[in-house]
Amino acid sequence: MTRTGALRTVRLSAAYDLFVTAPFALPWTAALVLTGLAGAHSGLGLDGVAPDPADVFVVLFASLTGSLVTVWSLVRLWRPSLALGLADSVARALFSLAMVVALAAGASTVIVAFLVPEVLWGVVQAGAVLSARRRTSAAFGTEPEPARA
Repeated sequence: MTRTGALRTVRLSAAYDLFVTAPFALPWTAALVLTGLAGAHSGLGLDGVAPDPADVFVVLFASLTGSLVTVWSLVRLWRPSLALGLADSVARALFSLAMVVALAAGASTVIVAFLVPEVLWGVVQAGAVLSARRRTSAAFGTEPEPARA
């Protein structure tokens, strides 16, 4: 993939994150979203424990994460780079791991609605960024030398 294509992927990934996480950025909006997720959990008869919008720590950590990811998304929209795309791909792997651990511990399967796109964006973005880095390195003759025996 070209550098331009990879940067477009980083921006699209950031736009997706902004759309999904901005509602979690403030305590009162996070509580509303958590109420909706708990309602979806109950309405769909999903397995696991639903998020509790009345739990102050749940709302605190949801809004802390939401505000951080919102700012991170704005940075990637404003100044996308291959380095930020790679860092975001690593963060997506960590977020995905946390979601898998939560599911294994009995959290609501409503998390799957967040997990699937997280994994997909991580794979797509990492692939685009690594491909562009290899292509750019090869074009400028900056490929690392092979290890010598």
